[in-house]
Amino acid sequence: MQADFWLKRWECNQIGFHQNQVNPYLARYWPTLRIEPGSRVLVPLCGKSLDLAWLAGQGLRVLGVELSQRAVEDFFAEQQLQPERYQQGVFTCYRSEGVDIWCGDFFQLRAEDLADCVGLYDRAALIALPPPMRQRYAAQLNALLPQGCRGVLVTMDYDQAQLDGPPFSVADDEVRALFGQRWQVSEEAQQDILDESWKFVQAGVESLVERAYTLRG
Repeated sequence: MQADFWLKRWECNQIGFHQNQVNPYLARYWPTLRIEPGSRVLVPLCGKSLDLAWLAGQGLRVLGVELSQRAVEDFFAEQQLQPERYQQGVFTCYRSEGVDIWCGDFFQLRAEDLADCVGLYDRAALIALPPPMRQRYAAQLNALLPQGCRGVLVTMDYDQAQLDGPPFSVADDEVRALFGQRWQVSEEAQQDILDESWKFVQAGVESLVERAYTLRG
């Protein structure tokens, strides 16, 4: 899963993964983490998600990381914001109204970049990555985020033989293998959303389970 794949998806507006509303799991389970206003929250592979604005609306300082410059610029344009632009190491960064989005490769983040993050939100990052990259991604989070960090993670689980990703299937046992040594992993909800996902129905997928977890590190 090379960078060019995602950049082309954004350039061609093939962004079926983008949601036009705030994720209901975020709204439901984020308050249970009891993260104080003013805290910094990491949102990897954030796209132009409305969840960024929701988190900022809770009084949090949001740090999104996104490969596509178009996605970053679209977020601020659609929120009717004029961001300040600055450079942070290898990242070109945009900031406005409590949201910073760093445009660049997530895997180039350093520990000092995330030293003050106390929250993590992942709805579309883990499931965007094939297995070897998921391991690398989880290792990066486990290594760079400080102890005591808490977060919400959303995954999909289906028979990958019936449909190629992305989004990729990530089973419950893989989530626990990736994060269980570093975090307390709690499954909060699961729901079969096949009836809401025409792409999967057309492909003959028989079950599409969405899961929400809270992570406490």
